[in-house]
Amino acid sequence: MLRPRMACRGRTLRLLDAEPIQRPQQPDGGEHVRADVTDMPTMTEACQDADAVIHLAALSGEADWETILRVNIHGTYTVLEAARRAGVPRVILASSNHAVGFHPIGDEACPDYLFPRPDTFYGVSKAADEALGSLYHDRHGMDVLCVRIGSANEQPPNVRGLGTWLSPDDCARLMEALLATPQPGFRVVWGVSANRRNPFSLAEARALGYRPQDDSERYAHLVPGSEAEPPDERIGGGWAVGPGAT
Repeated sequence: MLRPRMACRGRTLRLLDAEPIQRPQQPDGGEHVRADVTDMPTMTEACQDADAVIHLAALSGEADWETILRVNIHGTYTVLEAARRAGVPRVILASSNHAVGFHPIGDEACPDYLFPRPDTFYGVSKAADEALGSLYHDRHGMDVLCVRIGSANEQPPNVRGLGTWLSPDDCARLMEALLATPQPGFRVVWGVSANRRNPFSLAEARALGYRPQDDSERYAHLVPGSEAEPPDERIGGGWAVGPGAT
């Protein structure tokens, strides 16, 4: 979603994935690197001469602890350490609403910097990523911005998604804002569009220059049950399952 929206004249996108990257039919000004996010030498080489790193590499759902630890947590450590060794001044980390998934949703917007309360091993990995980002800012002076993404999809996937949706265009707008803001230090922001049903605060993201323009309501007629409020009482929705949760 970000690749075509962030390609522009004068910018080189260095695209990295564990799988071969399909080259677009039209030039995108990109360089293509195939690498494992846990490979320190290769990641350090990939970070050379970069102005910033947008770290999206991870398992995007729940898995066994050993896999989550290796890919999501150790992988994020590798990215941050590789960026430090290469002298990259800024890293944007993809966190998740699941880092705070067991918090209830109330009448007020879920605040920025909500204390971690993960709903899964995946959520734990995102809380750990935020902690690593804080460490690399405080110890090494790196600007680190953590985005607690709601639901990054082409369109809202379900009723819950009508509140948590981050549109592709708004995702790019948010990344551009986080790249442009001067000397942000360490920040944690919600990654969500300007949805009428948005349960999250956008105060910190707006303070950094984010101006969301999309509202999930234009897709509401395509989502079964959209006329009703989502039944989820916790931020993590169906992932927040356990004692005291439904």
